[in-house]
Amino acid sequence: QVQLVESGGGLVQAGDSLRLSCAGSGRIFGDVTMAMAWFRQAPGAERAFVAAIETDGTTVYADSVRGRFTISGNVREATMHLQMHSLKPEDTALYYCAAARYLSVQLGSYDWWGQGTRVTVSS
Repeated sequence: QVQLVESGGGLVQAGDSLRLSCAGSGRIFGDVTMAMAWFRQAPGAERAFVAAIETDGTTVYADSVRGRFTISGNVREATMHLQMHSLKPEDTALYYCAAARYLSVQLGSYDWWGQGTRVTVSS
């Protein structure tokens, strides 16, 4: 049984920083290679990939956040963070934590999802 819980969302102004966290549980994280990722869904839009990290520390980012967001964590311990800098109004979305058995940017690759944490960036 895998569970993921996000935290750290809030209302900030453009240019501010914010740090999201994801705390997971489940034996699989320590047993096999896994990946944890952040996706986000803006109002009226599809859920989109943000960043991901694998058990060995390999990371991948969406072009829209590369250089502004940093993903970190310990996948074996099912913990992950997303440090967001230089936030823009277009970063406003519900941010989801997700887990998969391999590193991927595809939404369909992720088997487990959290409930999401809302980030609102005002201009």
